[in-house]
Amino acid sequence: MAAAAPTSSSAAISKNPSLDCKPKLTSRFTLPFPHLSQKPTGASISHRRPLRISNVLSYTNKQIVQEETFVSRFAADEPRKGSDVLVEALEREGVTDVFAYPGGASMEIHQALTRSTTIRNVLPRHEQGGVFAAEGYARASGKPGVCIATSGPGATNLVSGLADALLDSVPLVAITGQVPRRMIGTDAFQETPIVEVTRSITKHNYLVLDVEDIPRVVKEAFFIARSGRPGPVLIDVPKDIQQQMVVPNWDQPMRLGGYLSRLPKPPNQMLLEQIIRLISESKKPVLYVGGGCLNSSEELKRFVELTGIPVASTLMGLGSYPGSDEDFALQMLGMHGTVYANYAVDKSDLLLAFGVRFDDRVTGKLEAFASRAKIVHIDIDSAEIGKNKIPHMSICADLKLALEGLNSILEEKIRKLNLDFSEWRTELKEQRTKYPLSFKTFGDLIPPQYAIQTLDELTGGEAIITTGVGQHQMWAAQFYKYNRPRQWLTSAGLGAMGFGLPAAIGAAVAKPEAVVVDIDGDGSFMMNVQELATVRVENLPVKIMLLNNQHLGMVVQWEDRFYKANRAHTFLGNPANESEIFPDMLKFAEACGVPAARVAKKEELRAAIQKMLDTPGPYLLDVIVPHQEHVLPMIPSGGAFKDVITEGDGRTKY
Repeated sequence: MAAAAPTSSSAAISKNPSLDCKPKLTSRFTLPFPHLSQKPTGASISHRRPLRISNVLSYTNKQIVQEETFVSRFAADEPRKGSDVLVEALEREGVTDVFAYPGGASMEIHQALTRSTTIRNVLPRHEQGGVFAAEGYARASGKPGVCIATSGPGATNLVSGLADALLDSVPLVAITGQVPRRMIGTDAFQETPIVEVTRSITKHNYLVLDVEDIPRVVKEAFFIARSGRPGPVLIDVPKDIQQQMVVPNWDQPMRLGGYLSRLPKPPNQMLLEQIIRLISESKKPVLYVGGGCLNSSEELKRFVELTGIPVASTLMGLGSYPGSDEDFALQMLGMHGTVYANYAVDKSDLLLAFGVRFDDRVTGKLEAFASRAKIVHIDIDSAEIGKNKIPHMSICADLKLALEGLNSILEEKIRKLNLDFSEWRTELKEQRTKYPLSFKTFGDLIPPQYAIQTLDELTGGEAIITTGVGQHQMWAAQFYKYNRPRQWLTSAGLGAMGFGLPAAIGAAVAKPEAVVVDIDGDGSFMMNVQELATVRVENLPVKIMLLNNQHLGMVVQWEDRFYKANRAHTFLGNPANESEIFPDMLKFAEACGVPAARVAKKEELRAAIQKMLDTPGPYLLDVIVPHQEHVLPMIPSGGAFKDVITEGDGRTKY
């Protein structure tokens, strides 16, 4: 995933990737030699390039880059600061919202942002909040999210978000300030080699050593972030580059020939026809769909309509096929997936793995996963094919194009094929009836599953849902029915606690007309509770339904099941007074001017949720739930379908 990127200070030589369909030998290495060059000042204008050694191919295909007419606030030949060039480059990419927290090395960028009439900065209260908000924006809209931080600790605070975006294939552009070029490598105040730090958790990254490279670098960053398998790109900009005066050249071509040559080609027609043949020969086919299907939901629905094959979704794939369609939707598979989804995979004779990566939380014991099935794997990233599970047949291609091709063949041959999997679907419905998702009620206590079910009913299944990580995340995946893509925003691969609230901020900015609800746990919520201030100041209509059990719930569940219920620092309340709710979440909300309420009885829950939804602007509902609840079904880590657990909770000894 991570492409080679220029090194930081220790590199006197900075490599820039470059190639082209009709290559010209003009590749180059930059040699800044900071000890020999004049120190750039705010008034200096760059007229000449640093010494270059040519040996790269430049890309000139005009079809790849088609810029719309853009009206600059500067005259064409008017010098302006590098920071203004950077901001205008963002404007030219269609950016309207950024999540930026200022500091010494990035303040020039913030000054330039104040001069922009099109970009709004949503000020987070922590850089991690900013990067998670940019992720929420990207996940909800499908467009790259943009976050900006200063050097040193500001930049390192982005690390969790960048890793999260890489694992979940989220398009993101992170911009960091850096100490001036002459100070790089001197252990200057707030200096961190962020390019080196993030090399393995970004799709690509840049250290800008020439102010004239800014237009090209930004153009390339956005192209890389959203093309192929999407992911995060980081641009590190030294402060003297931000201050340097320049007349930008907006017509620089991208130099990404090597990257472009590795992008997957359209799917081969003969391979698509082989897939149709495998389908026609199967008796028990299952679709296993993941985050790679989010951009091809309509094509997936048409494929299911034509074939009648049931659909099991990964955590990332929820919403790519309507969850309320009980004829075909098996809901989530994997560790906490439904019994009937996991049963379907276990008994299948053909597994169509579309846009997935055979993650360990889905497969469990690899040898036992879909052991009876022929496996067809389609994914845009060649590195994922055969990485964990060897398929019988694979296609490296854009899934949207592959599904369009499959549907085209099916529409032409559907009568000859005579596909009928009704008997198989009936078998799966029997499993659904025998092992439904369910929960128990104890007196007037509120089952957390019931709270989510009620929210689903009151929002008509139309809300955008964000979560933190833990039990509440799994219950939100199980008991809220997602009927469209980009409705379910969660940290799936990395499992980053603290994701829910800032992601909801990003979603509310991207989709101001939508109902956005952060279903959170008290542990996750506390990790970015400061973002309540952002929600209030921006007056974002983010609703927070906090499932508060005073514990680190998922770890408690594992303690109950595998460690004889020995509590090892998983109680998050006050040990001196375990009966009180601590900390008081309502006071956090009050401190930030956010309306809030607490509900502890089941009979009062529906009215409390309705009030939350009806209240204009932000709202926090503290829902007190018992900590003994377990997320079920559960296949223990490394287990197989035969090991599935469907009964029990923390009230039972194991």
